[in-house]
Amino acid sequence: MSEKPAIIFITCDEMRLDTLSCYGGTAVDTPNIDSLMHQGTKYENCYTVSPLCLPARCSMLTGLYPHNSGAYSNFRRCPLNQNLPNIFTELGKAGYATSMIGKCHFAPVPYDETKPDRTLPYDDFKEYYMSLGIDHLELQDDKQVSVWYYDDYSKELDRAGYLKEYRDCTWNDSLGKVFPFPGPVQWHPDAWVGDHGAHFIEAVSSGEKPQFTWISFSGPHYPFDAPQEYYGRVNQDGLPSCRRREGELEDAARIHHDSYFGGGHIDGCGTAPGHACRNYTEDYWKRLQISYYANIALIDDEVGKILEAVKKRYGENALVIFTADHGEMLGNHGVWGKHDCAYDDVWRIPLLVRFPGQSEPAVCRGMVNLTDILPTCLAAGGAQPVVCDGRALQERTEYPAYTFSESEGFCAVTDGSCKYVHVQKDGHNHREFLDLRSDPEEFENQMDNPELDGDKARLMERMISHFMPHVLP
Repeated sequence: MSEKPAIIFITCDEMRLDTLSCYGGTAVDTPNIDSLMHQGTKYENCYTVSPLCLPARCSMLTGLYPHNSGAYSNFRRCPLNQNLPNIFTELGKAGYATSMIGKCHFAPVPYDETKPDRTLPYDDFKEYYMSLGIDHLELQDDKQVSVWYYDDYSKELDRAGYLKEYRDCTWNDSLGKVFPFPGPVQWHPDAWVGDHGAHFIEAVSSGEKPQFTWISFSGPHYPFDAPQEYYGRVNQDGLPSCRRREGELEDAARIHHDSYFGGGHIDGCGTAPGHACRNYTEDYWKRLQISYYANIALIDDEVGKILEAVKKRYGENALVIFTADHGEMLGNHGVWGKHDCAYDDVWRIPLLVRFPGQSEPAVCRGMVNLTDILPTCLAAGGAQPVVCDGRALQERTEYPAYTFSESEGFCAVTDGSCKYVHVQKDGHNHREFLDLRSDPEEFENQMDNPELDGDKARLMERMISHFMPHVLP
């Protein structure tokens, strides 16, 4: 039996920091995820590096910010450079067997080829993912992708007789991406991923190789499709009110003006009446929230199964990491989704880490981000370090003063007290400055406030330095 620890990496898609009870959430209990806080380290200031799935996931994979990995868009067909060191290749060199169960999304999906009446082949994507160094892959590559393309999950779902109805619900704009999953709980994508992940941990041959296993849930990313049975797990009295201020997005200079009034980029526009998020009703927002939180309850149950399998199989000799690729607006500021969002709703994410042998809880308030995942895993597995933008969490004694978020036409920087955001696309040039000290709910664009010129200049300089490191030390 190898003395190297097993490395179990659990990720969710579009999970807000404040939805977990260990981070103060009151709408749903998450005892299994919370257990990682009780026996591990809770990071209170972890940030994503992108509001989009693919760039954030590739940063976890490579330890690089999107502008350094080249993976900066969900949409442009720019596959990740296979010559870049990544978490699979480097742990493989260190003797690990590598596996992934669930969502990869390391390559742009050809959205323009999808069809509402049939599911298309997906073999090329699976082959590409495995070429990145994955020894074993059970693919459920996003809820919507699984109705558009035949991945491992949708093939099984089709044989079980539920794929067509799930596809119909997902494509039906009149449902607004909010509907109960049209099948038994065990066939929900997140139940499938959790069950397959726990079974893999229990069943994989011991052999001589230590195991790196990435279990990647597609939820609670939309469609908001929790099984009806889980709605009762939501404490509706604990649902947070949607934070909005009358008129906050009326200024056409605001980044999400078009998303609210019609024709913007944020995800929620696609199914909104008139493609304007302001046209959603209060009943719709409540149904969306209930389904979102119910999905989190389902994921917590599945995480419980995974952690029990880890305990039985590896005891304390395992590094367990839980995080998300980014958050979700969930009705705050009148929108849902994440595109071009530098709000804390999307930027700040949960991060819980139980290091091998750790049993006492700890709290870290330093600023960390998703580029720290790869070096943390490599250090735990005794792999050779690689050049990247992150640092191993277990080796950190100092923390950065700034962190950044990037995607196509979007960049943002924060020091935790204020933010500078720049979005340039479709002929628009938006700039926002948010002062969290006086406006923690992020309603006011202070870009034209001369009293904050010093802070604005400082953050703008840091953004330039981030993309052009020779400009500032």
